[in-house]
Amino acid sequence: ALRPDEFLAAGGGDCEDYVITKFFSLLWLGFAADDLRLVVVQDTNLRVPHAVLAVARGADTLILDNQVEAVLTDREVVHYVPVFSLDPTHWWIHLPPA
Repeated sequence: ALRPDEFLAAGGGDCEDYVITKFFSLLWLGFAADDLRLVVVQDTNLRVPHAVLAVARGADTLILDNQVEAVLTDREVVHYVPVFSLDPTHWWIHLPPA
């Protein structure tokens, strides 16, 4: 993964580079770290792993995804299955529904 300054100088990178840069950008803008999570998902359309940033905003969780121009809620994104997520102090494993 690139550091945010390397990412910006290069004009882009992998999905995790986008997530890390968005994460730190939102921190610098005053968002609480507890409201931001890097989420590794399985893209069920492309059948590949992918990373997105989840941002808690009131009752909604917004998904910032470098593959989608719109900001969507987690309820609107149906082709991703979360695998694990993390913030600066915690991590979570997401198990499939029983």
